[in-house]
Amino acid sequence: GAGVAAFFTPTGFGTLLTEGKETQVIGGKEYVLEQALRADFCLIRGHKADTLGNVVYKGTSRNFNAVMAPAAATTVIEVDEIVEAGELDPEEIVTPGVYINRIVQRPDGFSPYE
Repeated sequence: GAGVAAFFTPTGFGTLLTEGKETQVIGGKEYVLEQALRADFCLIRGHKADTLGNVVYKGTSRNFNAVMAPAAATTVIEVDEIVEAGELDPEEIVTPGVYINRIVQRPDGFSPYE
């Protein structure tokens, strides 16, 4: 995974949800430390990926797939098309290949994008 390992938030402070968690007063306000959620594995859907794993999304797949990829220990992307490295427009790449472990091309006839 990548990103923030934990963060302090005032949300839920003083409730049962904060029992046993680290708390801190910052600027006179009380905060609770929330750990990041990690997945062991995720299977996400994209539109295109190059052979290096860089991914372009289309439609609703852009919503949460892009943020899930770096949050998992192993990420598999299912795409409509796999192209050679350098064929994707760099401005359209949302998920860099460093977060993708495997690429699977979706067979013809499977459900289209929503």
